[in-house]
Amino acid sequence: MNRLQDKVAVITGGNSGVGAATAKLFAAEGATVVITARREAALEQIANEIKQAGGTVLAISTDISKPEDPERLMQTVMDKFGKIDILVNNAGILEEGLKPIDRFSDEDLDRIVETNQKGTMRCMRAASSRMKAGASIVNVASVAGYEGCGGAAYVSSKAAIIGVTKHTALRFQAQGIRCNAICPGTIVTPMTSSMKADALDQDMFGAMSTHSNLRTQPCMPEDVANILLFLASDESRAMTGQIMVTDFGASL
Repeated sequence: MNRLQDKVAVITGGNSGVGAATAKLFAAEGATVVITARREAALEQIANEIKQAGGTVLAISTDISKPEDPERLMQTVMDKFGKIDILVNNAGILEEGLKPIDRFSDEDLDRIVETNQKGTMRCMRAASSRMKAGASIVNVASVAGYEGCGGAAYVSSKAAIIGVTKHTALRFQAQGIRCNAICPGTIVTPMTSSMKADALDQDMFGAMSTHSNLRTQPCMPEDVANILLFLASDESRAMTGQIMVTDFGASL
């Protein structure tokens, strides 16, 4: 307990799934959590649950696909709490259908990259300029970006997160600001549960099944949150620039 005592943690995509589980866990470990997402009603619901459990939380409606929103978010956190110790870049969107490289649409690519890649990078830019030694950035990438198993647009956005994680770790190593990423496999969340089986590209789905064990149990949001807690805490202070696959061994 109290592994994040007196730390201020910003968690994007904090209104459901991994983000909500992470916010609740971080708050239970003593952090002041700032949760952000586009859907304000769902965000306030999670904030109320954290408050009822005795945690400290601030909900700020933010759309990281808008260039100005991440800067506004981080400045609001600084004005309220005076520091940012932890940033968890969890917000992200999926495409429908696992469209492969020969079938992806430009519309999907633009929409996904704007949130998954550009939004994450904007949050890192805005937060890192306000962070001090001992701070930790943790990015939620995906096994899709690590292994290529997914739709082309989504894969490209998550592979970009892996690359920029290493870049950021290198950039701030001398200042004592860490940056790591996790690559979860399938996670049981509202976003993944809403995928329609009949919309999946069968060629891509078949290719994925030859490179991973699709019968392996999926991650629950709490499984991912526990790993995020370790990387956010001082227990992992010797780790930076690392990419961790968290999929119960499905991709081995």
